[in-house]
Amino acid sequence: MAMYVIYESSSGYGLFEVHGLDEIGQNTEAVRTSVSDLSRFGRVVQLTAFHPFESALDALNQVNAVSEGVMTDELRSFLELNLPKVKEGKKPKFSLGLAEPKLGSHIFEATKIPCQSNEFVLELLRVVRQHFDRFIKDLKPGDLEKSQLGLAHSYSRAKVKFNVNRVDNMVIQAIFMLDTLDKDINSFAMRVREWYSWHFPELVKIVNDNYLYARVSKMIDDKSKLTEDHIPMLTEVLGDEDKAKEVIEAGKASMGSDLSPLDLINVQTFAQKVMDLADYRKKLYDYLVTKMSDIAPNLAALIGEMVGARLISHAGSLTNLAKCPSSTLQILGAEKALFRALKTRGNTPKYGLIFHSSFIGRASAKNKGRIARYLANKCSIASRIDCFADGATTAFGEKLREQVEERLEFYDKGVAPRKNVDVMKEVIENLK
Repeated sequence: MAMYVIYESSSGYGLFEVHGLDEIGQNTEAVRTSVSDLSRFGRVVQLTAFHPFESALDALNQVNAVSEGVMTDELRSFLELNLPKVKEGKKPKFSLGLAEPKLGSHIFEATKIPCQSNEFVLELLRVVRQHFDRFIKDLKPGDLEKSQLGLAHSYSRAKVKFNVNRVDNMVIQAIFMLDTLDKDINSFAMRVREWYSWHFPELVKIVNDNYLYARVSKMIDDKSKLTEDHIPMLTEVLGDEDKAKEVIEAGKASMGSDLSPLDLINVQTFAQKVMDLADYRKKLYDYLVTKMSDIAPNLAALIGEMVGARLISHAGSLTNLAKCPSSTLQILGAEKALFRALKTRGNTPKYGLIFHSSFIGRASAKNKGRIARYLANKCSIASRIDCFADGATTAFGEKLREQVEERLEFYDKGVAPRKNVDVMKEVIENLK
């Protein structure tokens, strides 16, 4: 039985006929030993036809199609022109070896050419790749290397090409930065409180918010200079005139020690840094909300921007999250508890990161596990729509959120919720 192999090079398609199959016995070891001896290998494998690509763009399109297991019109015509004809009702007396099994299936379905991809074929193609420039006599020295480099660059760029508005890595970095800023702002705010409390200890009990405390401490500076004229400014910061008057009264009767001007300057500088960090944190949160509306609008509409971003970050990407089954998504973030439960044969966790959703908190104790399972199911649907849908819309996420609300009402009052099929049909009809 005759055998042909097709090699997709950066310059074009090469079709080779394999002779002496009985001699080498389809033994991969025999092929390996013949690699160093081109004259011996040339007697076994001979070039039958070569189809050069017309341009770099044509080469990119052909290689993309091969990698996806699709037979192009050019490849089909090349094979039908150079391979023996396959007669209807008769068994072919040849086979075609190639590297991509998926492409072989497509070729067989379209042309009835029998294809195979095994270790022996791959070893033959490896040797063909090594000596390809010797088979093609019209190639000049260096042409093959240049075409390989150019195709590699264009193929890589095509594979990583994406919509810049839907880069989930930006969400992952933003949520990590938000968590870091929250820890830093809390630590620095506590340091401002401790530092300034040596001068004005009563202010801590009056102003509880960290950000407001930093602003007030920077505004007051030296407590001994507090007068009634500061009430409008303090009222503007605190939003409460009574609190502003209370601060003035506390400053007059404060038991804190005096600080030197240099110490007060350092406290003010540090308080300003805390305020700047808090302001940047607000801007970063707005940025995260904007990015989530571009990348995962349905997931954000269903479960919120912060929880949705944490799920994407923990999964590694939106694509990874979309590939997760709902049972995995349900316990994302609770891996330690899960493995500890499996090790000790205890109760497995009911929820992970989705616990921060308001739906879990609103459910009763006996229904938390149920609503977590249902919510994970809806999050899985939303993430898949966001990942694989062509257009960005929040219509599906809003309807999925309504379904979760209906499920909560069903657990509390027994009102039967709508079926998911009916809800999705309604959304699709509205979008059309």
